[in-house]
Amino acid sequence: MADMSKPGKLVFIVVAAALVLGVNVLVFRPDGPAPGDPANAVAVAVGARLYGAHCASCHGDSLQGEANWKVARADGVLPAPPHDASGHTWHHGDDLLFRYTKLGGAAIGPAGFKSGMPGFGDRLSDAEIWDVLAFIKSTWPEDIRAAQSTR
Repeated sequence: MADMSKPGKLVFIVVAAALVLGVNVLVFRPDGPAPGDPANAVAVAVGARLYGAHCASCHGDSLQGEANWKVARADGVLPAPPHDASGHTWHHGDDLLFRYTKLGGAAIGPAGFKSGMPGFGDRLSDAEIWDVLAFIKSTWPEDIRAAQSTR
């Protein structure tokens, strides 16, 4: 156990604990910003950067997806869909979007489901995945955001 007889150490421990608790309160408070909240400007900015680094190569710089994204290739895998309002991303709830991004399409799809979507759980933290989702959702019109939030 730490020697608490020295005031400097005690102050350091108290300040460190307060910072940790403060961060947890910001992140986990029930009345605070929800994960993936498109109104959270910080999350959206971080998510935009992460999307550019990890997602844009398949889903497009403008979230437009690949051409003919509804038609499976010869190997049975569908091209990367758009994440803008023209796609189907908004037809799914946050939990599914999070798990699909973290684990990959084949991991959460039905048996035999072929997916080109890799899991990003080994490259992005849960918070970073939520930030990417916040960014994607921030690009949708309000009516689509509202519809997606009920899924």
